[in-house]
Amino acid sequence: MARSLKKGPFVDSHLAKKVVAEKAANSNKPIKTWSRRSTITPDMIGLTFNVHNGRNFVPVYVTENHVGYKLGEFSPTRTFKGHKGSVQKKIGK
Repeated sequence: MARSLKKGPFVDSHLAKKVVAEKAANSNKPIKTWSRRSTITPDMIGLTFNVHNGRNFVPVYVTENHVGYKLGEFSPTRTFKGHKGSVQKKIGK
């Protein structure tokens, strides 16, 4: 279910503070975060986030097209190794 428009997008307060500090410092250092549930807002454009996926940190560079999505959508938590059966069928033919 979608979040109410009157509430606005959800961004963790600690992440919002880091974004404001990074914009003020105007540096290219990535922001390390575990907050996959935070929504990407327009003030995050141009920043790089290292988003934790449970094992390691995945770098996510935010562009205009990412606004409105969640940070977790860009760091997958599961590794897809392919469909084993279809590969074996191709080899057998």
